[in-house]
Amino acid sequence: MPPAYDVIIAGLGVMGSSVALHAARRGLRVLGIDRFAPPHTLGSSHGSTRLIREAYYEHPLYVPLVRRSHELWRELEHDAGEVLLTRTGSLMVGHPDSELVRGTIRSGEEHAVPHEVLDAEELHRNFPGFEPPDDFVGVHEPGSSLLQPERVWASQLRLAEAAGAEFITNQAVLSWKSAEGVTNVRTDSGSFEGAQLVLSAGAWNRSLAPDALAMLSVERQLQQWWAPARNAELFRAARMPVSMWQLSDGRIFYTIPDTGQGLKLGWHHNGPTVDPDRVERDASPAENAELTDLLRRFMPAAKGMRQASAVCFYTNTPDGHFLVDPCPGARGVWLMSPCSGHGFKFASVLGECMADLLTGRTPAFDLSPFRHDRFAQ
Repeated sequence: MPPAYDVIIAGLGVMGSSVALHAARRGLRVLGIDRFAPPHTLGSSHGSTRLIREAYYEHPLYVPLVRRSHELWRELEHDAGEVLLTRTGSLMVGHPDSELVRGTIRSGEEHAVPHEVLDAEELHRNFPGFEPPDDFVGVHEPGSSLLQPERVWASQLRLAEAAGAEFITNQAVLSWKSAEGVTNVRTDSGSFEGAQLVLSAGAWNRSLAPDALAMLSVERQLQQWWAPARNAELFRAARMPVSMWQLSDGRIFYTIPDTGQGLKLGWHHNGPTVDPDRVERDASPAENAELTDLLRRFMPAAKGMRQASAVCFYTNTPDGHFLVDPCPGARGVWLMSPCSGHGFKFASVLGECMADLLTGRTPAFDLSPFRHDRFAQ
């Protein structure tokens, strides 16, 4: 007898739910399994707002992927009948020689992404809520947008179910075994067979393939929302772009304009390595003081009342790039960890690419930079 499912997906965050949607629309028999009840606030796919940008400072290789991802987000928005993107523009701020500024300019020039470089005076004049140091510049990309992560996530799950996908939630994948073209997956309540398996469990991926994914680390990230002290209109999406700032010590923080909850603020990395099952979800006094000081230094009018805090995870590879590849020594098993704190915006295109791989097609994009064997040394 053939297995009951063509593909089983372990983990239904934004990545796993995207794979479920694209695979089900290709006619595959899909089973998705999640230890929680998505969408939820316990992993890496929540947080009210996420940035999608093209002039990608991390590496120019991401630009074609993010362009296709943006197209697919618009398609999802149409299919879901919901507003999922809001155009705000983005601003990458730092010293002219900083990695953030140089990398953004490099990608913008290499792929002809519309952008302009503003000195500190021009930056403040155009966006008066920001008060950068005199020796900082900002790279403004007007085409950047905000994604609504919970809406995106819920829409993918709903449309995947409509296309025939089945989901099991509030059950953890305990183990799996692959042999002779069939993968058996065991959960809290029973066993299921699939021709292929995608491991997309985010912070819990390492526990599902400890040998293949020993290089992954889970980083705790704190997000906060603030009610501005004055001039609140300067911090709304109509007046303020999303921003990322690289300080002289190399650390990066971000701000996202107020879309109803307040100005969002957080570090991009700089969090402790944690066990996702044993994580402190409350902000410490030191963390509160540090984020408050960022507002005092760079956005003093925004330093009003703290409205809320939340914790999410970055699941990091050693080089900060994604991992999308077959699992070594396990036929029909795929590793999917497009993570390291910058993966959310790519979920749509990587779900499409994984659906190609599951159906024996060659994806439209070169995924070789994301192979597992680059960690062999």
